Amino acid sequence: MRMDDYRESDNVEDRRGGGGGGISFGGGQLGIGSIVIALVASYFLGVNPMTVLNLLSGGGMPVVQQQAPAQRPPANDETAVFVSKVLASTEDTWIPAFREMGKQYQEPRLVLYTGVTPTACGTGQAAMGPFYCPGDQKVYIDLAFFRELRERFNAPGEFAQAYVVAHEVGHHVQHLLGISDQVHQAQQRASEAQANALSVRLELQADCLAGVWGKRTDSMAQVLEPGDVEAALTAASAIGDDRLQQQAQGRIVPDSFTHGSSAQRMRWFQRGFDSGDFRQCNTFDKSVRL
Repeated sequence: MRMDDYRESDNVEDRRGGGGGGISFGGGQLGIGSIVIALVASYFLGVNPMTVLNLLSGGGMPVVQQQAPAQRPPANDETAVFVSKVLASTEDTWIPAFREMGKQYQEPRLVLYTGVTPTACGTGQAAMGPFYCPGDQKVYIDLAFFRELRERFNAPGEFAQAYVVAHEVGHHVQHLLGISDQVHQAQQRASEAQANALSVRLELQADCLAGVWGKRTDSMAQVLEPGDVEAALTAASAIGDDRLQQQAQGRIVPDSFTHGSSAQRMRWFQRGFDSGDFRQCNTFDKSVRL
């Protein structure tokens, strides 16, 4: 992926090595053991980890502790610089795309951290993988995930890494458009299986939006090289629910899917990339094949 001449975003915070802070629920500080329980429940039961943390602490809204001001990543950190350039490319994609819709795009911030970091959505954990928090409109990523993507999931390549960032920015786009709020409200009235199905549609739409980013960025700056699209598709396939469940528990439970199968994730990224049109990303249209 050719990003050498691309600008860096001004919206990157580097919290690595800065302490990380913590989070309290109902006035009490949660320990690592509670966090581990929440992560396990989230993975195997499809439960929101923040719900479990709230129950373990006896209720109450999360309060993020203050931390030192974030620093920009150093210029000699190639991976951090690359991520900053990818974030800039998403800005250059979604600003005009929102203008096409008669809307104004609000740029998200991207936080680099190591291990644990406080967020407006609770404690961010590297074990969760990259994630987006609508409460503070920030994307969070521990760059160690890229090593896991390469070594555990056999999905190397810069465009695979860029796809991960673009997917999380896709969630920001959904938040700005009010799609995420509508889905979360519908989930509260739905059964567990129905709530999971809605989550799948939300995630597949973010994959499609990542594909739109890829197409538009390449059209603007010719950043793609041979094999790049295949690298993104490999990454999408590697983190499909069916593959992850097979690896973790030796069986596949489709009703518990929250992100979509490998085939679905690949298909929707490809749909966005082939069209370059965010209007083609309506995964909530029941007449469209997931």
